[in-house]
Amino acid sequence: MTALALAVAGASLAAGLLLALILRRAPTLWLQLAGLAVMSVVLPLAAVLLSGWVMFHMGADVEILAVAAGSATAAAGAGLVIARSITRSFQRVRDSAQRLAAGDLAARVTTPGHPAEVAQLATSFNAMAASIEGLFDAKRELVAWASHDLRTPLTSMRAMLEAIEDGLAEPSQYLPTLHEQVRLLSTLVDDLFELARIDAGALTLELRQTRIADLVDSTLRGLEPEAAVLNVGLAADLDHDVVATVAPEKIERVLYNLLTNALQHTPADGSVAVRLERRDLELLVHVEDTGDGLPADTSELVFERFWRADPARPRNGAGLGLAIARGIVEAHGGRIWAENRDGGGARVSFTLPAHELRAATPG
Repeated sequence: MTALALAVAGASLAAGLLLALILRRAPTLWLQLAGLAVMSVVLPLAAVLLSGWVMFHMGADVEILAVAAGSATAAAGAGLVIARSITRSFQRVRDSAQRLAAGDLAARVTTPGHPAEVAQLATSFNAMAASIEGLFDAKRELVAWASHDLRTPLTSMRAMLEAIEDGLAEPSQYLPTLHEQVRLLSTLVDDLFELARIDAGALTLELRQTRIADLVDSTLRGLEPEAAVLNVGLAADLDHDVVATVAPEKIERVLYNLLTNALQHTPADGSVAVRLERRDLELLVHVEDTGDGLPADTSELVFERFWRADPARPRNGAGLGLAIARGIVEAHGGRIWAENRDGGGARVSFTLPAHELRAATPG
């Protein structure tokens, strides 16, 4: 009789371990834990029923204890197997997080074989790690490019000042150039601060109801001397009745950056135009030029900081204008994109959301 009881206890233990192995393959933690809970109830209940059967037929306390012990051991063993499986899954995520915290930006979690919840956690962790790695790469690139763009005018200014100190040149000879270099440095520093605020999500928008055409006219007037020097015509096709709730100085900054970029890429005798287009869902602002247009597959790259289509070509500014424009437009809830025009040249467009738009009040 004892052998029979031990056989029943052994069978219960084997059944528990087999069920534990099956539960380990369940696709979600919820199913694993739910299955473990059911098994923890079913096995002891089976033990009780078997114990009753043994008691009824054998009347032996030792055999009853053996059956109960076997079932309880099976449930405990199954619980340990499932717990170890779950723990190992989370340990992989923990180890990768520790590597990331220690500075290993390439740390990632392998997801095959995980329950669904752990796989989702691993996927989210990997996306976060990739984002952090991208931010660090962007930071290194920003520091490298900013250092280069700061060093160039500083070197020029130092050379001019040394020439003046050594009596090789009169102050008046270099004074206009020094003023220009200081302006370039000031613009670069302002752009870097603006970009830092955009990256940090700390861009302040003081929204007011503003006639968009007035912002365009003001920006065009400010750029007329530069356009005249370049022999590039400025034009506008505006709806003067459009009023939107925007941060005027920020939208004017966007217009200035887009128009300045267009002027730099438009040859003499060319033209740059601004058009407003009203739609039911949004207001579109287009800045168009008659230059060479965008190289193939660069419509997104133009908004990257410090990017240039031709690295050998001299440039004005640090190449941050379009990146800043994108940040400001997106902070307003709009979109910005670049494309080639059918008739030649390039077009950069941005939108303002419809709920920000209304017609101007007459008078």
